[in-house]
Amino acid sequence: MSTHDAHGSAAVAAGASRTEGRRPGPWPRAPRAVSLRLTLATAGRVLRQIRNDPRTIALLVVLPCVLLGLIAWMFDGTPVLDQFGPILVGLFPLVIMFLVTSVTTLRERQSGTLERLMTMPLGKGDFVGGYALAFAVLATVQALVVVAFAVWVCGMDVAGPVGLVVLVAVLDAILGSCLGLAASALARSEFQAVQLMPVVLFPQLITCGLLMPRDEMPAVLEAVSRVLPLTYGVSALQDVAAGGTFADVAGAVAVIVGFIVGALVLGTLTLRRRTA
Repeated sequence: MSTHDAHGSAAVAAGASRTEGRRPGPWPRAPRAVSLRLTLATAGRVLRQIRNDPRTIALLVVLPCVLLGLIAWMFDGTPVLDQFGPILVGLFPLVIMFLVTSVTTLRERQSGTLERLMTMPLGKGDFVGGYALAFAVLATVQALVVVAFAVWVCGMDVAGPVGLVVLVAVLDAILGSCLGLAASALARSEFQAVQLMPVVLFPQLITCGLLMPRDEMPAVLEAVSRVLPLTYGVSALQDVAAGGTFADVAGAVAVIVGFIVGALVLGTLTLRRRTA
């Protein structure tokens, strides 16, 4: 063998060694249509996992009821619960679903589950769609339980239709899940996932109109609040608490749905197979 051939073989071997040692990159497959069967299978797997995790179930269902119960107890005999209760019914699920979804998705990457799933005919859209569907089911159950507890146990009186409170609470919870999916791509550990919660949610809590009317805020903060999704959830629940109908909240509901779709697209684009 010539010296030139020997050098060429060594270069090829070195290149192959570097390639083998490199961590898997993005999905090599070309984008394809989302499979309903794979999406439903992913959703079923997530729901089975959560069903076997009593701590997550308690966080999703028990914690919001306990917090609402404490508020009702503190302000017993005052109109505070009737005024702010519907807002909190939509706020608690959003925060909790954001936390649960971001941590759960991160665990899938850290454990290698997501990477193993990607060796099968499962695309990013199937994975994100399955997670969104599973947490939408959980969000619906959570909202129904929390609203029922607030109305029948705590005595919360809503001037508008209670069904609208449930609808907006479900949408807020789904929004929290979708934001959690998108935010999980930025975290490399569960601690970082928890750290992202105040970064994503606290500015929205401050400017959504819960602490003070938005029209009384400085002009800059009021302008910022217009591009944050929680503003529209709080606005819709305030309208329902004041006796509004679906026609009064339809615009806010449409904006929330738009943010949900946008967060799902962002979550699909930023999803990684494993933690770097």
